[in-house]
Amino acid sequence: MKKTILALFLAIIAFMGIGVISRPISASAEDISPIQARSACLMDKRTGEILYGQREEDPLPIASMVKIMTALLTFEEIEKGNLAFDEGITISETAAGMGGSQMFLDRGLDYPVTDLLKGVIVVSANDACVALAERISGSEDVFVRKMNDRAKELGMTNTLFVNATGLPKEGGHSTAHDVALMLRELTSHERYYDYSKIWLEDYTHPDGRITTLTNTNKFIRFYEECDGGKTGFTSEAKFCLAAGATRGDTKLISVVIGANDSQTRFSESKRLLSYGFAHYKTEILVKKGEAIFSCPISRGKKSEVLCAAKEDITIMKKLNDPAYDPEIEATYYKKAAPIYVGDVLGECTIRVGEKSYTFELIATEEVKKGNLGDAYSKIAERW
Repeated sequence: MKKTILALFLAIIAFMGIGVISRPISASAEDISPIQARSACLMDKRTGEILYGQREEDPLPIASMVKIMTALLTFEEIEKGNLAFDEGITISETAAGMGGSQMFLDRGLDYPVTDLLKGVIVVSANDACVALAERISGSEDVFVRKMNDRAKELGMTNTLFVNATGLPKEGGHSTAHDVALMLRELTSHERYYDYSKIWLEDYTHPDGRITTLTNTNKFIRFYEECDGGKTGFTSEAKFCLAAGATRGDTKLISVVIGANDSQTRFSESKRLLSYGFAHYKTEILVKKGEAIFSCPISRGKKSEVLCAAKEDITIMKKLNDPAYDPEIEATYYKKAAPIYVGDVLGECTIRVGEKSYTFELIATEEVKKGNLGDAYSKIAERW
């Protein structure tokens, strides 16, 4: 059964003055001058819309930004129960012998997963990447296949991983758009922020030795809204940076690939993000968990049950764009009591201009199965 949501809800959203573009948003030349890098991308983290693109689909080497996927798969293995933050991983000779950026792991000693994640996210540690890859998949080569499979699932259509570190190896490439998709997924894990905002830390190894971890992403210190990201550099890839930033309800992701020097990757990332915050604003159409929908049910102690969206439903508004009146329609499934919190009771579609957003409606309350007396009461209410 289809049912239009309350007119009051429509009026509230219309009052917000929601603006919409009927196609993926892309900044024009007069909005922002070209980014001083081979490729660049600005994405709305909430919706995945592209707000600015500069050769964002060009396949390029991305250096240590590859580690975004290594960290993502680690978090996902933990969520699946296949790994634990406090689990100790014995460091192999291969992992301990990795060159480049590292946290100087000791071969044969056990390091907890949480410390290895810290090494990957804060200091871009190649040794920690290989240690995690070996634990998750048995070998780095098998782990790389897992990386490529996950990339396909995320819609990263122009990416090929050849190792877990981003160290130079023939064939590896990605795009600014694909890197943004990858960072978007990583930053959906709240525990990521336990590591991403660390600037400087003295780390004590299992044998008592101390090394200093310094975040390679200096952006977190010098750009107030930055809450995470990943740097990268090789002579082939040049200087790269993927960065996430938040201002109010607006969450953005910028990617810069192939800047000529480190300062340029930071300054151009700042320019991209500052442009985004100045020209766009996130409007929340429906708040997560807000019980503003009512779904009819049968055989219950109540004839209706309150339900809500599982996540915030948002739209990216370009400032000064014309407002549109949204069309809101809910489809309720035929459900009978008992109903439990979290049960999917239907779906809602919000159309704004030529865009539409569809999301599940979940129960926010429990309704027990009714008895004969409840049925009589409902009949009496109709008389």
